[in-house]
Amino acid sequence: MAERDSKLDARTAGTAVATNGTVLEKPVYDPNAPSAIEVEHIVKKFGDFAAVDDVSFTVKEGEIFGLLGPNGAGKSTLIRMMTTLIPITSGAGRIAGHDVAREPNAVRRLIGVIPQALTSDLDLTVEENMSIYAKLYDVPAKDREKSIDELLELVDLTKWRDAQTKTLSGGMRRRLEIARGLVHHPRIFFLDEPTTGLDPVSRVAVWEMLGNIKEHRRLTILITTHYMDEADRLCDRIAIVDHGKLVALDTPMALKASVPGSNVIEVQFENPAADWEQRLHMLDDVTSVQHEGAGMYRVLTGNGSRTTTELVEMAVTAGVPVKSLSVQNTTLDDVFVHYTGRQLRDELQKAYGFVMPQRPGLQP
Repeated sequence: MAERDSKLDARTAGTAVATNGTVLEKPVYDPNAPSAIEVEHIVKKFGDFAAVDDVSFTVKEGEIFGLLGPNGAGKSTLIRMMTTLIPITSGAGRIAGHDVAREPNAVRRLIGVIPQALTSDLDLTVEENMSIYAKLYDVPAKDREKSIDELLELVDLTKWRDAQTKTLSGGMRRRLEIARGLVHHPRIFFLDEPTTGLDPVSRVAVWEMLGNIKEHRRLTILITTHYMDEADRLCDRIAIVDHGKLVALDTPMALKASVPGSNVIEVQFENPAADWEQRLHMLDDVTSVQHEGAGMYRVLTGNGSRTTTELVEMAVTAGVPVKSLSVQNTTLDDVFVHYTGRQLRDELQKAYGFVMPQRPGLQP
């Protein structure tokens, strides 16, 4: 799918507010900067199954670029190809101008990779984990200690540098993994689902830390996630991936603006009639209605105030009690539904039943 022109300059993307009230500034990048990552018609097949199907996009230097989609959409497979871990079936990928397939060693020197699984050695201390990784990348001894000190300070782990890794919480281990992946001063940073399994406070801490690190290290970051709020708050641009295909690409604000309806009403009724969804569709300004079960409906509308008044009046007239009601602006969840026709949380549940077919040659 060809990349669409962005409707909004990403430098005006605005801010987000953390759960504790802290304002998280949206990262700033230059849309006219050179390309750090180039993906051209990449395909990855396992037998007859296309895990990644003709995906193309570019990531600019200094950008935080998000791949958003459910588990099984092909995000991790795409990252594994771009970080030289698995071969590309067809198409091409370049990292800072270096071809991923033909120049893998040059690519590996330029990138840092944080996989979804935690891989730090539990029996080593925080500093030992960092030091071993630096040695693997041939970081000179005189630079090694300085880099470790700087990174531990950036991720707020300085006072735990001598602690065994197994004593750290999940959030602290994730911060260690991120620091470890930066110890050799990469220019481009790949993070695969960096906050999966973390509590809300730890997730916000990781977001703030990534923004801080990006400013200090002048990084280009590509992040995969299935968390809508994470993509919205962190990323300059977002590519929505579904069934291995790129279905939408733009800034978070432009993606939300592309969905018909400026407001979302979440309302739960007690024992609504069988045709209740159709009745909601008939209200003025309503562009979409999603029945979420248990009497809960998600209504997209161009006029939140008027639609709210009308649906409450309709419920009173029909004798259907309203159990709860909230009005908010359009979210990335609505964007996903608009472009794929289903909700992300439904896909997350289905993804666990998917089994990746074996690669040719691995069958007994």
